[in-house]
Amino acid sequence: MTDLIQYTTRGAVGLITLANPPVNAFSAAVRAGVLEALEGIMADDALTAAVITGSGKLFSGGADIREFNTPAGMQSPNLPELIEKTEAFPKPVVAALHGTAVGGALELSMACHYRVAAAGTRLGLPEVTLGIVPGAGGTQRMPRLVGAEAALDLIVGGRPIKAEEALELGLIDEVVESDVVDAAVALAEKVAAEGGPPRRTSELEDRVTADRERPEIFEEYRKKMARKARGLESPYACVECIEAAVNKPFAEGLAFERETFVRCVESAQSKALQHAFFAERESGKVPGVTKDTATRPIERAAVIGGGTMGAGITMCFANAGIPVSIIEVAQDGLDRAMKTIEGTYAGSVNRGRMSQDAMDACMSLITPSLGYDAVADVDLVVEAVFEDMSLKKEIFGKLDEICAEGAILATNTSTLDINEIASSTARPESVVGLHFFSPANVMRLLEIVRGEATSPETLATAMRIGKTLRKQGVVVGVRNGFVANGMMLPYIRESEFLVEEGATPEQVDRVIFEFGFPMGPFQTMDMAGLDVGWRIRQAAAATRPESERYSPVADRICEMGRMGLKTKAGWYLYEEGSRTPVPDPEIAAMIEAASAEQGIERREISDQEILVRCLYPLVNLGAGMLEEGVALRPSDIDVIWMHGFGFPRYQGGPMFWADQIGLGEVHRVMQELYEQHGELLQPTALLTQLAQEGRSFGDWSAE
Repeated sequence: MTDLIQYTTRGAVGLITLANPPVNAFSAAVRAGVLEALEGIMADDALTAAVITGSGKLFSGGADIREFNTPAGMQSPNLPELIEKTEAFPKPVVAALHGTAVGGALELSMACHYRVAAAGTRLGLPEVTLGIVPGAGGTQRMPRLVGAEAALDLIVGGRPIKAEEALELGLIDEVVESDVVDAAVALAEKVAAEGGPPRRTSELEDRVTADRERPEIFEEYRKKMARKARGLESPYACVECIEAAVNKPFAEGLAFERETFVRCVESAQSKALQHAFFAERESGKVPGVTKDTATRPIERAAVIGGGTMGAGITMCFANAGIPVSIIEVAQDGLDRAMKTIEGTYAGSVNRGRMSQDAMDACMSLITPSLGYDAVADVDLVVEAVFEDMSLKKEIFGKLDEICAEGAILATNTSTLDINEIASSTARPESVVGLHFFSPANVMRLLEIVRGEATSPETLATAMRIGKTLRKQGVVVGVRNGFVANGMMLPYIRESEFLVEEGATPEQVDRVIFEFGFPMGPFQTMDMAGLDVGWRIRQAAAATRPESERYSPVADRICEMGRMGLKTKAGWYLYEEGSRTPVPDPEIAAMIEAASAEQGIERREISDQEILVRCLYPLVNLGAGMLEEGVALRPSDIDVIWMHGFGFPRYQGGPMFWADQIGLGEVHRVMQELYEQHGELLQPTALLTQLAQEGRSFGDWSAE
């Protein structure tokens, strides 16, 4: 028997324990071991039943997705074969679940004849998030246990639930506070003593028979999920499979599910979503930081600045249960900050996303403070004032004097040089960038900016606090705008040039929306506030070469006092209480005037040109950031753009997307754009090299 399976007996019950750390994944060796153990139990007349459980902290994380589309994944017994043999087993089989049982692990559990779970166990079928459907009977057995409506919610939504809810739904048979293996063995002994054939999920018909009388539930669900599932294939494939479970005999439904799984797993979307899954995990691997790198405890924090970002960052700490002081220099600013925080929490309570008790607990962790005395005893302070280098250096000088030895000094700057900020302190090794994205209490991305002097301990602590705050942290280097906002520059710049050349803001936004972004660049600018970019452009004006092309339209919009959604006018108009952009003839006229002033003859611009002009330069600059070492790996850029700006996850991020197109084609188009529009679009050295060598960013990353 494989070392990845532990086999013992408890009286007349054979106990099979998965032992494939860290998540007891159902690799080829594990599957073979489980089947071998079952065959041994079958051959032993002294044994009357079987229990399957997992070692360590959880039952199992499911199938090993690294085996998808590989010979190991199909090696007999594959997961569907093992599950079929488990359900067909003539002696009772009980699943003893604890910690987590998701994906293929839950599919196996549903094929066991009974299921016992420790209190708090998390169960789910998250395959939809990888662009696939459950492929080992999950879409066919779950409706027979919980009904089609609950199965739609759990499978299409990929939502994990706790054992207590699973018990109410009928997904499991028992929840225990005591030892789950003991309870499972007791149940196995009981049902074996009662005799009779095992209860097989595939033979349960009551739920699906009732659902067959309500065919409208599937069309209603498709309508309900349309907005959230925009552009995605796997959610609709899941609905089709559950519909098949209701309307087809089990064997036919199972065959339909398997065909659908094979189609999905080979799709471009699934490959992109799997890339995204691994990219998020890979981002935690940083040179110079190991599991042994010491971290500092963060038991109390402070945030300098009570504006929109400061208030949001403060909420991040409170949401994570960390006491935090929010510091302003004037009482009116402090009052506004606390009002913003309280109002945001109250809105969550009103929408049912948070309980009043949870809001009260968070508010109790926040201490409003005037002046800097409150930072004297904190472990981490985050500066979140507006983008002014002299102001930030002044603040860090004060923090250096007041903060305790060992405290981490972080800045939320989105563009400025961390090294220059750190130079205003006597502890540059303790300075790090923590670039939150607005709204900070909602957005998951956290750019962790490593300065030249940032110590491994400081960096490791920053990475850990990112996880504590439930953020997707990505370590980047120092550069104007870092990776996220730095790459936003050509994206925004080209969109503005396109409208000067003949496109309209609404056309550009439509093309980008149809590609899969939540909104296009002009609506994004309006949502963020046009004044932010205006200040940055004003600061950079002195160093901009006179020969460099520059669009004046955004500046002129700001000069009119139109700052976007917050003033009800920017690139678009907004009606009171609405976030829906309305095209404005006044802006269209302004754009046409700017075109004429610059001698630009307006022309019809295709959707394909818009897509290429907006996204290829973004990829090109990403390659430049890899050359510079500002981004560690292409997949880090993908994670940043998926979580920071909504680059469609099913496209895998900009660098993965470019690899699918082929870097030769991307380079060819960039070269043409360079020849037509000048040096701002010159292909980078890395893009040129990889294109000439017929390689991809993935190849480069694997070196």
